[in-house]
Amino acid sequence: MAGTLVLPAVGLAREPDAWRVASGAVGIAAFALVLAVALYAAVTPGPAGGLRRRLRYAYAGVTVLSVPLVAPVAGDAWPTWAWLGAAVVGGVPLLAPFRLVVPVALVAVAVSVAVAGATGPSVGRSLLVTGVLGLGIAAVNGFQVWFWRLLVQAEQGRAAQARLVAAQERLRFAADVHDLLGHHLTVIALKAELAARLAPDDPERAGREAAEAQRLAATALTELRRTVHGYRRVDLAEQLTAVGEVLRSSGVRCTVVPPAGELPPEAATQLAAVLREAGTNVLRHSRAGWCRIEISQEEDVARMTVTNDGVTVPAAPDRHSHGLRGLADRLAVAGGQLHTRCADGVFTVEATVPTAA
Repeated sequence: MAGTLVLPAVGLAREPDAWRVASGAVGIAAFALVLAVALYAAVTPGPAGGLRRRLRYAYAGVTVLSVPLVAPVAGDAWPTWAWLGAAVVGGVPLLAPFRLVVPVALVAVAVSVAVAGATGPSVGRSLLVTGVLGLGIAAVNGFQVWFWRLLVQAEQGRAAQARLVAAQERLRFAADVHDLLGHHLTVIALKAELAARLAPDDPERAGREAAEAQRLAATALTELRRTVHGYRRVDLAEQLTAVGEVLRSSGVRCTVVPPAGELPPEAATQLAAVLREAGTNVLRHSRAGWCRIEISQEEDVARMTVTNDGVTVPAAPDRHSHGLRGLADRLAVAGGQLHTRCADGVFTVEATVPTAA
């Protein structure tokens, strides 16, 4: 594509007339500017429809304007507009459906032949340059645009899947809390209503009912705390299986190396929290093709390493999210450490926690 913008400039070097050189330079520069904006719009996810429509009008406008400005350049010494016509055909997939390439190519070839007949270059050469080369560039650009949009959709799908997993977990927790508190609150409300009705006539029984409501409230609070505590103590083996399945379903080759033995509950809970956050980051912040999760126990320390490729931006400490920074603080309280590093596009999260009582 760049060559078809450079080759028309060759005609400027072969044109003796200064006015034609100036007009040709203006025409080529205007087309190059619109083409650059079209390329930016093609690789930018979801540009506004109004912008694409205006770019199409601008693309058609500079193409039409290039005929009187560029066609006379170099006369019979160089097919200047034929090369520009190839760029016009090749740029169509950036702004319009690929099915429009052939009609645009036919119009561009007709203009190229007419320009060649009027200014002197070889008609056959102009036809070959504009038609064959233009269609070849259009095919390459069309494939690249299609492939880029496929990558963008895949990345958006990964992010949506990560959000869905988090939403499902929140809904599951909300359902459990609803089931837990619903019964207790219903009974407490009935007890309080009964105590209010009995208070004028039977204060002693009303007091017993009020005390029962108070006991139920304390029980509900205890069970709620146990539920929340249970969610914090996620089973590490289940978490390894869940993260591995989610990554594999997203097209990431995931290798899981579990610990040789059973880890202490507190250490397993801390590592499960790190694993959950690291797995989410693989989906959200990389284009990983593979991921390796390895957990080992060395003397009084349990170590987990999560490594993945597909990182395109050099890492800064804890650059991925506030979640990793929060986990680092949480591990520090428990006597553990969290480290992240990036080298050659490979990102590593390493967490260590003590296993001694």
